[in-house]
Amino acid sequence: MNKFCVNITCSKDNEDKATVGFVVAGAAAASDKETIVFLSTEGVRLASKGYADDIHEDGFAPLKELMANFVKAGGKILVCSPCFKKRGLSEDNLVDGALIVGGAKLVEFLTTDGGSPCVTY
Repeated sequence: MNKFCVNITCSKDNEDKATVGFVVAGAAAASDKETIVFLSTEGVRLASKGYADDIHEDGFAPLKELMANFVKAGGKILVCSPCFKKRGLSEDNLVDGALIVGGAKLVEFLTTDGGSPCVTY
C-alpha cells in the first residue's frame, strides 16, 4: 500500500487536532506515500488563505508552515465541496495545493489501486 489519507474535521474549534493531522500527513508524504488531506466539516476553513496563520500549538511548528511543507512534499489538500459551500467560503482564496472536490473523489482515492488507510482528526 503506497497511499495514505488524513481526514481533518477541525480548525480553530480544535487547533490541536488540526495541527496533529497535518503533522501525520507530512510524515506520510515525506515517506513517499501518495498522501491526501481531506478537509471536511469545520476543517474546510483551513483551506482559506490566512485562516491558519495564527494557529501554533505548543511543541509543534506553526500550522501554516506544516501545511506548506506538506504541499511541498507532494501532498494534496482535498476540500469537501458541500462543507465549504455551507460555510460561505470563497473558492478564489484557497491555499496552495487545495482543490474543492465532492465525496466521490475521496471514495475513489480510498478504494482504487489497492486502497488506502485513512485516519481522522
